[in-house]
Amino acid sequence: MTDYARIEKAMAFMVANATQQPSLETVAAQVHLSAFHFQRLFCRYAGVSPKRFLQALTLARGKQLIASAQSLTDTAQALGLSGGSRLYDHFVTLEAVTPGEFKRQGQGVEIAYGVHPTPFGEVLVAATPRGICRMGFLAATPKEEMLAQLAADWPRSSLNHQPDATRHVVDALFEPQQSAASGALRLHVSGTNFQINVWRALLTIPEGQLASYSHIAQALGAPKSSRAVGNAVGANPIALWIPCHRVIQQSGALGGYRWGVETKLQVQAWEAARHSPLLEPH
Repeated sequence: MTDYARIEKAMAFMVANATQQPSLETVAAQVHLSAFHFQRLFCRYAGVSPKRFLQALTLARGKQLIASAQSLTDTAQALGLSGGSRLYDHFVTLEAVTPGEFKRQGQGVEIAYGVHPTPFGEVLVAATPRGICRMGFLAATPKEEMLAQLAADWPRSSLNHQPDATRHVVDALFEPQQSAASGALRLHVSGTNFQINVWRALLTIPEGQLASYSHIAQALGAPKSSRAVGNAVGANPIALWIPCHRVIQQSGALGGYRWGVETKLQVQAWEAARHSPLLEPH
């Protein structure tokens, strides 16, 4: 079992047993490690301690997140334009496919792809010379299916298995020392004008905070388009970097997630644990 697989299994166990508040020793036993070694491994790859992650899964924390999302009433508040995470300090630039590129259907474009482990499961990452064009969890969409979707979106492109060319995309999320060296990330996406606007809006929700579909619709000046916003969120081609996991229903329910609701909860808790001032550091 790889280190990332151990973290993934441990997170899934804590999600499933959060109400029992399992001890460090109990969680460590699930991945066949001592409490000491598991603590070090989890902190290294998740960036937070197991206890802090478990705290972020509690009902009290969930209520606080929901309250913070429901208090966001105007554009700046709803979409967190002053967020301090590297994602919102212009670390990520989203560029849409141009009409000319769309017409050429990727002709002459070489797309590198690779499969990489994360604490939430393996992801497939694909990138054009202009930026990341696809990132998704293989547990939800098998590799062959994701590659077929990629080929359909870019039918005249050349797909090349080059994991060394895409590894930095994951390192930037989970290896902080790597993100500083790799510089800003660019996303290269194809979608309707409305979808692009929704995806740009998602990039402005601060890490550790949530917004509802209706908040995003209001911020886009289309308050009656919550359903269309939901469809655009569901069509997001780049998991994690375009943070559709930060969108919930107005009621506070998690809502759907194309990569699985359990993964959505894990990612939300991970981000909350890293960025919440309300949790005691450990």
